[in-house]
Amino acid sequence: MDSRQMGYFVALAETLHFGRAAARVNMSQPPFSRQIAALERELGATLVARNSRNVALTPAGQRFLADARAVLAKFDAACRDARLVAEGKTGELRLGFMMHAAQGVVPKLVRRYVALRPDVRLVLEENTPADIDGMLREGKLDAAITFDAPLPPGLTALPLLRDRLRLIVPSGHALAGRKRVGPKDLAGEDLIAAPAAAVPTLRAAILAYCQSGGVPPRIILEPRLQHTIIRLVAEGLGIALVPASLCSELAPGVTSLPLQGAPELLVVLAVQAASGNPAVAPLVALVKGQGG
Repeated sequence: MDSRQMGYFVALAETLHFGRAAARVNMSQPPFSRQIAALERELGATLVARNSRNVALTPAGQRFLADARAVLAKFDAACRDARLVAEGKTGELRLGFMMHAAQGVVPKLVRRYVALRPDVRLVLEENTPADIDGMLREGKLDAAITFDAPLPPGLTALPLLRDRLRLIVPSGHALAGRKRVGPKDLAGEDLIAAPAAAVPTLRAAILAYCQSGGVPPRIILEPRLQHTIIRLVAEGLGIALVPASLCSELAPGVTSLPLQGAPELLVVLAVQAASGNPAVAPLVALVKGQGG
């Protein structure tokens, strides 16, 4: 038995006429009648009562009609869903992102993607850049928003935006009233920065900036998350160099200052170069369409 035989029987049950049912499924009547007879033999049950004038469903036929309709509906849905997944119109997309990307780029990109692919289940994974890189390599993420850095084979990156470092200090700090701060102004200051193991690109930019002014950085605390750094600065435990995208919503008691010659950080969308997930292509198209 296959789905075609079920379809033949449903056509017969709805028309109660072998000729009209055969025409509905684009068959001549003799092979159509043989298909119904073969179905009955396989089931070991009489589905239709026949005479020279009438065709009627038996009790077994009435029950089989209800079940056949349900099976065919599920089969049609399965075929439709498979096509939609293959076209990237449904399915699942696992998107990773750095915490501070949630301040701007993530909500905007997610809003545009959801409008374009409302039936794709979007799984958002907020993590550190180092963890994101590992999840991409292991195939646990389909795409990720992270800092630009050398990528392992099989991954490619598309530019999203350029971020710059800013200095954050407690509001009562001596530097809080300055219009701009240079690397030499950081001499003797206690710095708070995420470890290189968590954010290698950001940590390297911070160290390079301090060293450009001949200032040996004095990093006293190394929390992994940027929001934790902001809270520690608010408590007066030190100052920090953070991406400017974090500075739009600082904690009370924290002041943000521009840096002279502020290092620039490129934020990218990293994806598998030959992703097997069709839901990735629309995301890539959106990023390419915005021109970086």
